[in-house]
Amino acid sequence: MTVADGKGTPIGVCVASASPSETKLLDAALETVSVRRLRPGRPRKRPERLIGDRGYDSNAVRARLAARGIEPIIPARGNNTVATHQDGRRLRRYRRRWLVERTHAWFQNYRRVLVRYERRAALYLAFVHLACALTVLNKVLG
Repeated sequence: MTVADGKGTPIGVCVASASPSETKLLDAALETVSVRRLRPGRPRKRPERLIGDRGYDSNAVRARLAARGIEPIIPARGNNTVATHQDGRRLRRYRRRWLVERTHAWFQNYRRVLVRYERRAALYLAFVHLACALTVLNKVLG
């Protein structure tokens, strides 16, 4: 799972096996976020809002995000008739989700990240961090 900022820069990464659902990995992914502010002070440990796809559609997930002070922007599935913490006007921001998808596409340039050859999660996480660093350097240097 990747957490990206508004420009598509990866700011948090969580690696796990393929079996857990996205809703179970969300808290672990948010714990990896550490964003430096432009002004002096402690780094920000949480984003202001989270744009997720329908895989995150759960009223419990929305309640956990709201309790952390994060605005959830998650469209409801067809079978979820009562989506809590949901405002239709905020779903307009869902159009910006392509930035995260673009970040995932950048990771496909790195073969060791695209296909997981490592059995140990720590080794794979190291390669993912290296891919994040190279992606940020490519964005900065042009």
